[in-house]
This record gives sequence, structure tokens and C-alpha cells, in this order.
Amino acid sequence: MNKRTKDLAVVTILGFASGLPFPLISGTLQAWLTYEGIDIKIIGFLTILTFPYSFKFLWSAFFDRYSINNLGRRRGWILICQLSIIVGIALMIILTPQHLIPFIIIAIFVAFFSASQDISIDAYRTEIIKPKDRGLAASFAVTAYRLALIIAGGLCLLMADHIGWKLALMIVTSLLFFGIISTLLANEPDTVKTPNSLKESFIEPFRDLLKRDKSILILLFIVLYKLGDAYASSLSTAFFIRGVGFSLTEVGTVNKIGGLISAIFGSLIGGILLTKISLYKALILFGIFQALSNLMFMAIAIVGKSLPLFISTVVIENVTGGMGTTAFLALLMGLCNRGFAATQYALLSSLASLGRVIIGPTSGFVVENIGWTAFYFITFLVSIPGLFFIIPLKNYINSLSKN
Repeated sequence: MNKRTKDLAVVTILGFASGLPFPLISGTLQAWLTYEGIDIKIIGFLTILTFPYSFKFLWSAFFDRYSINNLGRRRGWILICQLSIIVGIALMIILTPQHLIPFIIIAIFVAFFSASQDISIDAYRTEIIKPKDRGLAASFAVTAYRLALIIAGGLCLLMADHIGWKLALMIVTSLLFFGIISTLLANEPDTVKTPNSLKESFIEPFRDLLKRDKSILILLFIVLYKLGDAYASSLSTAFFIRGVGFSLTEVGTVNKIGGLISAIFGSLIGGILLTKISLYKALILFGIFQALSNLMFMAIAIVGKSLPLFISTVVIENVTGGMGTTAFLALLMGLCNRGFAATQYALLSSLASLGRVIIGPTSGFVVENIGWTAFYFITFLVSIPGLFFIIPLKNYINSLSKN
């Protein structure tokens, strides 16, 4: 196996390792707590376990500044996080939610190291992958990540229903060892100059981004590119159930399972196309597809309950969204300075979610006042500004493929 193939394989497996813990501190955990009879207020409160994923840039500088002897700056921290996650989930399985206080403390521990693993894996992928392979690497990583969500989410629930929670969680957790083996066998990225102090590793990534040509345009584009896509999907489940009238079984099968499979397919298509066309063209083309897919929701709001239109909407929205995500992650990789990739990638990915966090809560109020049809037309309009912001960045984005 040559180095290029090995690096892509490692990035793929690490994408799987990155996705596996998330359901175990979010959706799957909620199902487990509900099954154990835990109070709904506590279950609702524990949605804070996903907060570290949004605020990981606050401690990401630590991973740029310090290295672990022998294993290096990236693989060392990845391994520490992986071992911590496995130990933490094992303790959660042993304690069960019946020992609630220590269980919650350990869940917080797992959430922190899961987000920290993402920091290190994102930085590793950014540094190890050559510019020409960024699209493929992003595609493989996203595909593996989503496959992990299916296994640790839906499949884990199915197993728990037949063999019990402890055994189901043990089987899912054991898959994390593939990530550990991959980390031990991986190539460490070439050594680059590391920050001289923790203060420098926190300040310099911000300064480096802001001193670039058209830096404000770049940051605005990152906020806006996936905003319309995220806005449309923010109430999609409620829309299909309450707005159109599909059953829970229909929504679960088509929107959740079918949606994930379609998103995986879209990620793979996006990765393949990125080997044929420039990143700039891909971002524009995939962005147009994303925007147009929002009109499918508007169509079903007008037509009403139609299973063929429902399936078409879910497939098209998730395929185009997967394509857009692949190109977007390739862009983020290209934007990062290898000296502090952990901090910059964490910062840029958090910035990308900022718009969704701000605009998402307004969706219910908008629907209540103007209805579903007008709401989804607005999500289409929200998708447009990001496409205009990319036009002045053509030369800059094309230059990223050469560095």
C-alpha cells in the first residue's frame, strides 16, 4: 500500500471513529435514559452534552501547542482521546443511568474527549492529505462518519431491543478499537513549526485568518454557504409529520434511514466530482443544487401528501447536501495553516454552525406566521447570498488547490 492510499484509508477509518461516539451522548443516550425511566427534564437538560462540539475552538489551541512524545502532535492526542472515550463509555455501561450523578459526570467526560478527538482528527486530515486529494478525503471521511451515526444510532437501538442495552453498547463501543489500530499504524504528518507558547497558539490562528486577502468575505462565505440548507432541514421532521401528514414509520424509514443513505451517496459523488473539477466550480455548482433542493420542500407543501414526492424530496435534499458538505470540508482543509490546523479548523467549523444556531430558532415562529410554503421559499432565498459571496473569491479558492 503506497502512502497516498494509506493516508486516505486512515482518514476514512478516523472519520468513522469520529462519528461513533456522537449518538452515544445524544440520540442513543436519550433513548437509553428514556428506557431506564429517567425524568424527561433531566433528559432535556443533558442536551448540553453536545455543547463541546460547538465550542471546541476554545481549547483547540492546546492541541496545536503540545506534542506527545514518540506518537507526535496529531496521533498522540488522537490516541489519548480515543482511549479516554472507550474508558468513559465502558464506565457508563457499568454504572447504567440508575447511578445518575456519576453517570452524568462520566458522560460529560466522554463528550469533552469526543469533541477533542474531532479537533485532532480534523487537524490530522488537514495536514496529511495533499491538496489534490482533499475532495476525496472529505468525501470518505463524511461517508464513514455518517455510517458510524447509523451504527451507533439506529442499529444500536435495534440491537438494544433484542439483546439489551449493555450488550448492544458493548458491541458498538468495541468498534472504536479500529480507530485505535488505525491511529497506531498511521503516518504522522510532516513536522511544521509549532507555536512557542499557548498564548501564541491561541492568538496567531485568528491573526493569520484576519490578515489574509479578502478575509472578511471568506468568513462571511463560511457562515452563509450551508445556511439555507440548514434552515430548510431544521423543521423537516415536524413538517413531514405535522405539515404533510406522514406517519412516524414513513418518516423514520424515508427521512431518517433513506436520508442518511442519500447523504452518503451525495458525499461520494461530491468527492468523485472534485477530482474532475476545481473546488471553486464545485462550491458554486453544489451550492446551486442545495438551494434548488429547498424548492422540493415547497413543492410538497403545495401538493400535499404524496409518497413519491416525499421520497424524491428526501433523496434530492440529502444528495445535494452531501455534495455541498464534501466541497465545504475540502475548502476548510485548504484554508487552514498547517502550523495551527487544530485551532483554525475548529474555529472555522464552529463559525460555519454559527448561522444555523442563530437562524434555526426562528423557524417555528416563521412557519406559524406565514405557513410552510412561504417558509421553504424563504429558505431558498437564504441560500442565495452565499453563492454571490464566493464569486470574488475565485482566484483565492483556486490557489488553495496548489498549496
